[in-house]
Amino acid sequence: MLNILAEIAVIVLPVFGMVLVGYVSARVGLVSERATDGLAEFVFSLSVPVLIFKTLSESRLPEAQPWGYWIAYFTGAFFVFGLAMLAAQKLFGRGRQEAVIHGFAAGQANTVFVGVPLILKAYGEAGAVPLFLLIAIHLPVMLVAATVLLEGSAGFSRATVIKLVKALALNPILLGIYAGALAKVVGIQAVGVPKQMIDLLSAAATPCALISLGLSLKRYGMAGGDLAPSAVICFLKLVVHPAAVLGLTALFTMPPVWAGVAVLFAAMPSGVNGYLLAQRYGVAVGTSTSAVSLSTGLAVVTVAFWLYVLGVG
Repeated sequence: MLNILAEIAVIVLPVFGMVLVGYVSARVGLVSERATDGLAEFVFSLSVPVLIFKTLSESRLPEAQPWGYWIAYFTGAFFVFGLAMLAAQKLFGRGRQEAVIHGFAAGQANTVFVGVPLILKAYGEAGAVPLFLLIAIHLPVMLVAATVLLEGSAGFSRATVIKLVKALALNPILLGIYAGALAKVVGIQAVGVPKQMIDLLSAAATPCALISLGLSLKRYGMAGGDLAPSAVICFLKLVVHPAAVLGLTALFTMPPVWAGVAVLFAAMPSGVNGYLLAQRYGVAVGTSTSAVSLSTGLAVVTVAFWLYVLGVG
C-alpha cells in the first residue's frame, strides 16, 4: 500500500509542485505580472502545439475512429454539464446564462496546463495518442455546446457562427493537431536541425505550462468569493465526471491505457476557458474564477485518488 502511494506521489507531486513554484514566484515578486500573459501565450500558441504536432506525426494512429472512447468521455462531460446547470438554477437561483457558465466550468477540463503534463507523466508515450485525439475534439465540442446555449435565448446569429468558426479554425492547439495528422497521413517526419528545434520546443511545454498555471492562479486567486456554487462545480468536475467516465469505459471495448487516459482527462480541474467565456459574456465571472482556483488546489488529492483507482503508479 505504501509503495503504491509513493509511486502515485512521484507522479502527482512534481506536477503540482511546479504549479506551486509558479504561484510562489509570482507571490514574492520574482516573476512579474507581465510574464503571466507572455508565458501562457508561448505555451498555448507555440510549445504545446509543437508537442502535439511531434506526437501525432511520429505516433501510430488508430485505423478506426475510437467512437466508444469519445462517447464514454463526452457522455460523462455533458452529464455533469447538465447537473451543474440544474444546480445553478434550482439551488442558487441563477439565470440561464450563468447556469451555462456553471455547466461549462464543470464539464470543460484543464487539458493544456495540467492534463498534458500529468497524463503523459502517468502513461508515457502510450498515453500520448489517446490524449491528443481527445484534445482534438474536446475544445470544439464543449465550446460549441456552451456558445449555442448562451446564444440560444437571443437567437444564434450568423455573426456568432462566423466568429465561432474562426476561433476554432485558428486555435493554435487545433492547428497543431491538423498539422500533425496531415504530416502523419502524408508520411512527413522532421529530421536534422528542424527535428532538434521541434524537440526543444516540445520539451519546454510541460514545465512552462505548469509554471504558467501557477502564475495565473496568483493573478485570479479566489476572486468573487462565490464558494458554494464553486464547491458544487468542483465536486462535479473532480469526482462525478471521472466516476461517470470510469463506468462508461467498461461498456465500450478499448485498451486499458485509453480508458485510463479518458478517466484522468475527466479528473482534471476546471479549465481557464470557463473564466474566459464568463468574461466574454459578463456573467458568473467570480464563480468561474473560484472554480478554476479551487479545483486546481483540490486536484492534488483527487487526481492521486483516481490514479490509485486506475492502478497507475
